[in-house]
Amino acid sequence: MAQQACPFLTIDPSGEDLYGEISRIRDQGPAVEIELPGGVRAWWINGLELNKRLLAGPETSKDAFQHWPAWINGDISRTWPLAIWVSVRNMVTAYGPDHSRLRKPMAAAFTKRRVDALLPRVQEIVDRALDDLERIPVGEVVDLRAAFAASVPHEVVCELFGVPHGEDGPRRALYRIINSFFDTAISLEDAQANAVDLYSTLTAFLQHKREHPADDLTTALIAARDEGSLSEQELMDNLILLLTAGFETTVNLIDNTVHSLLAHPDQLELVRSGRVTWEDAIEESLRFEAPGAMSGLRYAVEDIEIEPGLTIPKGDPVVVSFAGAGRDPERHGPDADRFDVTRATSRDHVSFGHGVHHCLGRPLAMAETTAALTSLFDRFPRLALADPGRPPKRLRSIISTGHQELPVLLHGRDPGPGPDLGPHAEEATAVRKLTEPLRGTSGTTVPPA
Repeated sequence: MAQQACPFLTIDPSGEDLYGEISRIRDQGPAVEIELPGGVRAWWINGLELNKRLLAGPETSKDAFQHWPAWINGDISRTWPLAIWVSVRNMVTAYGPDHSRLRKPMAAAFTKRRVDALLPRVQEIVDRALDDLERIPVGEVVDLRAAFAASVPHEVVCELFGVPHGEDGPRRALYRIINSFFDTAISLEDAQANAVDLYSTLTAFLQHKREHPADDLTTALIAARDEGSLSEQELMDNLILLLTAGFETTVNLIDNTVHSLLAHPDQLELVRSGRVTWEDAIEESLRFEAPGAMSGLRYAVEDIEIEPGLTIPKGDPVVVSFAGAGRDPERHGPDADRFDVTRATSRDHVSFGHGVHHCLGRPLAMAETTAALTSLFDRFPRLALADPGRPPKRLRSIISTGHQELPVLLHGRDPGPGPDLGPHAEEATAVRKLTEPLRGTSGTTVPPA
């Protein structure tokens, strides 16, 4: 194996300069050894085609219990802050026959019939969220991530899985837990407490669903467990996968697409004029800002030759970079860092996975995002960023790609006093005053139960 020519690149767990780090890693070669939070070393994979290869083929596995010697031998502590991403036993972390066995009941639960039946309810949820936004006084700054991008997927996923309403019910708890689940800058103590909270909340929820079965995905998964297709641990961990993936990635997709369109008015105008479709805009957003920046760790099942002189040894952990693949200049050109809804290669990304691990929830996520975006811009045609000169703070994560908050003005800006003072001087001053309380906060607002 060729030796690295430079020291290990340590990944900042805050994700503050995620794309800057991805670019610096890319400059080192197609596969580069890096250090993850907690001192765990792994190979970071660059390039769209190489990411596709390692996602689709049998060369890598996500089953740490079979294929990561450092985990099996206890060299990696079970108290590692990212341990829950390794320890869960679900269809994503399964390998070979186990993956097929676990994916089958999930695929049955995500039938086209079930998704199609949910779409009218999705539109109702979107419309209700927009009705709430319309009650906000004109000129007031709104955190659109909390008030819309998060609230809509939260309600949809709770409907899909039959999570009950109520002040003391699991909806509020799951919202809070999932937000922390993707925080890779979280302390060890908080990460462990969040994992305990997650399992205790889901244990109580599963007990409730066993006592109150209904036509929802949780009841379908419980039936698969009762038929012997899943163990109790696999039932729990697949539920964690579906709840977190079904929520967080769609939140980020709505958040990122709205921000990219508002930050690039010329691109928004292309969509509004009908010269490109909303689907074009969403696909470009998926490429430009993958809602999940990276997969959980994969492991080399065998020695993997990347190129002559560069081999990933058997048992080494591997990071598939969805975000890096989306901005691969070899596939998307030298302007891969530019948001362009007319880009011919927009659909060539791995934001929904690839091969046998492609995301089962893609049709629902695309339909949900399309309904949210078209309805939002129809209802608020003058929607604008509250402070276009100040990019929103990114989530504290190297796994989840979005913003802590997305401050907007629902009704746009009034014309400013004149060119000498700047086109939006009075509005900008008012915006700075209004948004000051928002800055430095997480922007996480628990939606109504």
